[in-house]
Amino acid sequence: MACAAYSIRGHLKLAAGHGLASNHLCGGWKPSASCPVSRAWSGNVSSNAVQHVARHSHLTVRNSERWRSIPKASPEDGTAVAEGRMTVLVIGGGGREHALCYALTRSPSCDTVLCAPGNAGIAQSRDAVCISDLDISSSDAVISFCRKRGVGMVVVGPEGPLVAGLANDLVKAGIPTFGPSSEAAALEGSKDFMKRLCDKYNIPTAQYRTFTDPAKAKEYIKDQGAPIVVKADGLAAGKGVVVAMTLDEAFEAIDSMMVDESFGSAGSRVVIEEYLEGEEASFFALVDGENALPLESAQDHKRVGDGDTGPNTGGMGAYSPAPIVTEELKSVIMETIIIPTVKGMAAEGCKFVGVLYAGLMIEKKSGLPKLIEYNVRFGDPECQVLMMRLESDLAQVLLSACRGELGKVSLTWSPEIAMVVVMASEGYPGSYKKGTVIKNIDKAEQVSPAVKIFHAGTALDGDGNLVAVGGRVLGVTAKGKDIEEARFRAYDAVDVVDWPEGFFRRDIGWRALKQEQTANY
Repeated sequence: MACAAYSIRGHLKLAAGHGLASNHLCGGWKPSASCPVSRAWSGNVSSNAVQHVARHSHLTVRNSERWRSIPKASPEDGTAVAEGRMTVLVIGGGGREHALCYALTRSPSCDTVLCAPGNAGIAQSRDAVCISDLDISSSDAVISFCRKRGVGMVVVGPEGPLVAGLANDLVKAGIPTFGPSSEAAALEGSKDFMKRLCDKYNIPTAQYRTFTDPAKAKEYIKDQGAPIVVKADGLAAGKGVVVAMTLDEAFEAIDSMMVDESFGSAGSRVVIEEYLEGEEASFFALVDGENALPLESAQDHKRVGDGDTGPNTGGMGAYSPAPIVTEELKSVIMETIIIPTVKGMAAEGCKFVGVLYAGLMIEKKSGLPKLIEYNVRFGDPECQVLMMRLESDLAQVLLSACRGELGKVSLTWSPEIAMVVVMASEGYPGSYKKGTVIKNIDKAEQVSPAVKIFHAGTALDGDGNLVAVGGRVLGVTAKGKDIEEARFRAYDAVDVVDWPEGFFRRDIGWRALKQEQTANY
């Protein structure tokens, strides 16, 4: 199964009342979450700052465009890409990064995979060499490390370093980097920014308003009624969205975010959206600034409890492909959401290079997709199922994106279904105990050759035991000829893991399973 890239060349359609001359949305955007990088980026930004007054907020921006020139091999600095096999550095230490390391290790063009900081599970599985002492919050430290180790490409996993500008600094230093600039990362770093981009370029999304005053936010909620959605504007580790089914729940969310500052500065501004009814899906596309290459679809499970109950989480499981995303719907998503976004970002002066992760709602009434949110990195746990199914050389594909050459690339996928079941610490997404011992990981992976366990929040204690140190800890992943087989293998492996203090959902994949059973009836 293969898919090719879409080009953004062509007419750019603006919403009525919008112009391009100086009304740029991105450039000098500042994150509303604290993500420190040791030095500021100082290259390739126009000195002409322009003021943009948003519909509901004020934002000072400046025109910028990411420098895309990638040098060939140079013995002086040791950072460029050799035409043969290369060393790749993955930034991050969660389940997503483990999955990326796993896929890169299998890439013929990749000689060595390094992961900073990584985690105990990544190191034990030998999917990468973990560099636990590299300060990834320091651009200078990362650049120095890349030059010393001859790193040919850096893949930035988490959103924090991207929003903070790590990719800006690496690209300026001549190091090929897969991940957007801090300006382009505003698509995830500010939900208000994303919404205004949708307004300007006719990208379908839920109706919304943005507020910095909690009293006015509550007044608007009262006028609109429930159910309604309240979102912290900035980065909140996947926990800044409340789907309020009652007015009291919505008011409580406003108080938590804006008054109690539960998410710090990320919640000082909120976006309030209409409630959309339908089925959610995750859609991913690799972007090189001018071309967008769709990945296979996936569907995750955000709620903590079986039956989609309880609070939202970072994701309790996922499967790929998502039956709801047909080839016809994929074309609609690319043409109405992804391509207008890539064109719009280029027109705004900050070309997007990296992976666009669109959280979508396929509306029940129309059957058409609306954009819920953008992330500017691979989803977690969706990345785990995508990397299990990817058969192409990931290192070469990502390098093509860095070089602006995705138009020449097509991807090959396994026809099998992949599913991941997340095992989390008891109490997540609230408070949870750290340091609980996990056993039988090796036995669980031996359940089937089609099983792989990705580590998110694991470490080794003083006695050498594998222990849980995070909320979401393991991603037990399996492939199968259909959803039923993949699901059976994944849960078979989960049941072998000995971790009394952990929990997981028992119904991952229920939508796909129901659809398959209906089709076979």
